[in-house]
Amino acid sequence: MGKGGEQRRGRMYDAELAAAVGRAQQGDEDAFAAAYRMVHPGLLGYVRGLVGEDAEDVASDAWLEIARDLGRFRGDGAGFRGWTAMIARHRALDHLRRQARRPRTGLLEQDVLEMPGEHDTAAAALESLSTEAALAMIRTLPREQAEAVLLRVVVGLDGPATARVLGKRSGAVRTSAYRGLRRLAEQLIPGGRPDARRTDVTDEERRTLGDEP
Repeated sequence: MGKGGEQRRGRMYDAELAAAVGRAQQGDEDAFAAAYRMVHPGLLGYVRGLVGEDAEDVASDAWLEIARDLGRFRGDGAGFRGWTAMIARHRALDHLRRQARRPRTGLLEQDVLEMPGEHDTAAAALESLSTEAALAMIRTLPREQAEAVLLRVVVGLDGPATARVLGKRSGAVRTSAYRGLRRLAEQLIPGGRPDARRTDVTDEERRTLGDEP
């Protein structure tokens, strides 16, 4: 499917999600279950990238908070994905702080505690891997790149929404996501080594990431 088709599919997905959330806010339990099914896989992947094997427990805590505060949410389908990701991130950070005195598992934990569109080829290659294999590769990235890639590719947020979740500027998040995906391309694709001298993101690369300059 071309980029235009993917964008149309994304808009349809978010419209369906927004409708389900709206009904859930009126007390429709089936609608909440539908919203959960739509959002949970990406949310769980994001949390797993942060806390590893404890992801199910942390995601469960996040969903309890989401259900409790659902009436306060205002926004569309994309906004709901960003809102749930922010809640999940807070619960993941809380979990990591509670585990601070335990031995690290070597994922993102130590770096995450210090923390305040996509490259088509790398993203497509990631999709061909199993979830665990893809997350394992993302965990090898520098902390800011890993979380930006998780939110952009796994959760499916756009640049501004990712920036809001991370509390950073859109340009910085866009650059982190792009650099992270180029690093992944180097591992996944023969001859995909990025130019280490690059420090900027061109207008064409921003369009590739899904963010117009």
